[in-house]
Amino acid sequence: MIVSRIFSPEPAAASLRLSALAVRLRERGARVRVLTTRPPGRDSISDPDGVEVRRWPVLRDRSGYVRGYLPYLSFDVPLALRILFGPRADVYLCEPPPTTGLFTRLVCAVIRRPYVYYAADIWSDAAQATGASGLILGVVRWMEAFALRGARSVLAVTDGVSHRVAELAPGVSPHVVGHGVDLDLFSPSGPTVREPADIVYVGSASEWHGAELAVRSVVEVLRRRPGLTAAFVGQGSSWEGMRAAAAESGLSPRIRFVDTVPSPEAAAWLRGARVSIASLVPGQGYDFAVPTKLYASVAVGTPVAYAGPNPVRSMVEQNGLGRGVAYDETELADALDEMLQAKPRVDADRLVSWAQEHISASAVAGRSADVVLGG
Repeated sequence: MIVSRIFSPEPAAASLRLSALAVRLRERGARVRVLTTRPPGRDSISDPDGVEVRRWPVLRDRSGYVRGYLPYLSFDVPLALRILFGPRADVYLCEPPPTTGLFTRLVCAVIRRPYVYYAADIWSDAAQATGASGLILGVVRWMEAFALRGARSVLAVTDGVSHRVAELAPGVSPHVVGHGVDLDLFSPSGPTVREPADIVYVGSASEWHGAELAVRSVVEVLRRRPGLTAAFVGQGSSWEGMRAAAAESGLSPRIRFVDTVPSPEAAAWLRGARVSIASLVPGQGYDFAVPTKLYASVAVGTPVAYAGPNPVRSMVEQNGLGRGVAYDETELADALDEMLQAKPRVDADRLVSWAQEHISASAVAGRSADVVLGG
């Protein structure tokens, strides 16, 4: 049984990752049930074949996302009852936030069933990056460590996340399964949007992404080169500030903002672009994170301009995925300018080949399924 506040078809990395895992578990002969939320504004939903998905209505923020303590609890409290009084599973797989991990550990202790914790992120580090109070940060760290320590196994998406898990919960040895992208969905072949943009930012924009920098850099590039256009597609706590910065620049007609779109449309925006942007604020205890929007762009063959700390910056540069620069407005603007003028441009076929070798969601799901079914 997979328990997660977010699942396909909601447009998020977690949705795609868990959907791929559900399919792989079913292919291995497991009966798979998912306890998740009811997505907004959808009358009909096409779930993975052979996977039973049970949805529950929850509180959402203004953007329609399940984010914030009350929305989390609106999922977690009913979740505990759904597990307690519903059909029992041999093993449960729990996706963050830590509140869900907390409830999963408590309920699994009552029903005497094991669970696996999917550490796709370190939420207490993310909370620190948002400037949360010491009290809130301490509570989130405690919940996260509690969830990690109680798990039969822990899946980690990167070596950096694995290292942080071991620090938060000494004695826990995570299985590093990698980050994955659905290469059937995010592929070079497929439609583009009707009016593509030269530069795109596709995905969430929260405090730790620091995407305000991307807006300022894009404004600088558009002032240098009047014929270019840009688009920001997604949502997040920084979104309104980013809109305001674009409006103040006087270049709003050339900078579009599009609210979160389904994953196939996100792929279409990336295919139509000449370059995409990913960013991460350094020095907030979150330097190990990898913005999955970077992988999605590479998978469709669009090079990335990344502004942020190592190790991601070096990964981009060393593998020729685009340009990796410091988290600096001028450096990012210069990198974008150079990439847009470069001749020959980055070889899209080589980017796609790299993605197929390193970030296949199917391969990640297979490694994850090995751990879940391994006992």
